[in-house]
Order: sequence, then C-alpha cells, then structure tokens
Amino acid sequence: MRKVLSAVFLLYAAIIFILLMFAALPFVLIFSTILPVNTGKKAILVVLRTWAALFSLLSCFWVKTQHKKSINPSISHIYVGNHGSYLDAIAVCLSIPQYFSALGKIEMTKVPVFGLIYKRIVVMIDRNSKESREQSVETLKKDISNGQSILIFAEGTMNQTEKPLADFYDGAFRIAIETQTPIIPFVMLNNRKLLPRKNPLKARPGLITTVFLSEISVIGLTMEDVPALKKKVYDVMEEAIINAG
Repeated sequence: MRKVLSAVFLLYAAIIFILLMFAALPFVLIFSTILPVNTGKKAILVVLRTWAALFSLLSCFWVKTQHKKSINPSISHIYVGNHGSYLDAIAVCLSIPQYFSALGKIEMTKVPVFGLIYKRIVVMIDRNSKESREQSVETLKKDISNGQSILIFAEGTMNQTEKPLADFYDGAFRIAIETQTPIIPFVMLNNRKLLPRKNPLKARPGLITTVFLSEISVIGLTMEDVPALKKKVYDVMEEAIINAG
C-alpha cells in the first residue's frame, strides 16, 4: 500500500511540475529574447522562484531556510552546496537570497520543456570536453566580475553513494581563489529521503531544510591552497549533515 501511495504522490507531483513548467516557459522565452542578458537572467530567476514556490506549496515539498540573514547581499559569493535529489532545484531557488548563476550539466537540456528553460538560466558544462569546462569557468568568472553570485554543486552530479557527500571537484575552489570571492557552504537536509535518486517510488511529502554555514574567506590564498580549501569546505558540510542526523 505504501508503494502505491508513493507512486500516486510522485505522479501527482510530476504533473504539477510539468504544468508549472509550461506556465513559466512563455515568460522565460520572452524575457530571454527582449531583455539584455543580465537583466533577462534576473527576470527569469524571478519566474523560477515563483515556479518553485508554487510547486513547493502544491506538491507539499516544503522548504525552510536557516541563517539566510547572516549573508551580506551587497557582495558576490560562491555558493557551494550538496546535491542529492531532483528537489534541490526547488530548494536553491527559494533559499539563496541573491541573484546567481548556476553551473549545470549540458545533459539536462535534453529534458523536454525544462531543458528550454534550463539553458537560458544555467551556465552549462560538458565535463567530457576540456573546451567546455574552460569556457564555463570563464563565464562564471565574468558573472562574478559583474557583481553576481554563482552556485556550484561541488560533487558535480547527484550523490548516489551512502556517504553524506560524494567527492568534490576543484572548480568552485579554483574560481573562488582566482577571483578572491568568499565561499558560502550550505547543506540541504532531508532532500534524499523525500525524493531518492535511486528509488523515486519512495517519494513522500515533507520538509527540506537549507542551512547556510559560515562564510569562508579566500583572501590571500593561491592555487596551491585549493586542496586544503576543498577539504575545509567538505568537512564543514559533512559535519553539518551528520550532526543534523
């Protein structure tokens, strides 16, 4: 019976997701066509935050945020978060208090409807292409120089291991040091339980809690410090997840 209820709930949530995506798509296409790039991306993010809020309300995947007020909105940050569920897109839209560019996999552009929106708001990367990796890094660095924050899931893809976190890539930490931009680590709790990547038929309504951790300065660090910085961010995030139980 539990599996049947989960399947029904998952189908309901998927229908809501698709309907809201169709509702958002015209606004995204219009804003990306008639507005300057930076203005258009900000307008699209407003649309996506509205979409995420409606989806959260109607699907009963609620999002709670902790320590958001400690973030200084007047400076750029590199947000580094864990990635364990498809629900993470909802959580980051509702939780991150600044306008931001996100690094995302090019494969997601193949998803119908969602892909059309995705490629207009996300800095895409093909990890199999050195040229794509280099270009995405330069785009993110340009966004930072324009006063914008960026979001990177340092695990690179959804964590399908049994560990709290998968291994981190270097990208976020290299960009932070090269641009001397502070890092704000954050963790999303309960996301993997509400919509498991490996077994989505275990989906159930509930609360995702996004916890912003203390800002980490990179002032004075060099490329030689990348491994230590990566470990420091990994450790504080892992500790936060473990302590949350």
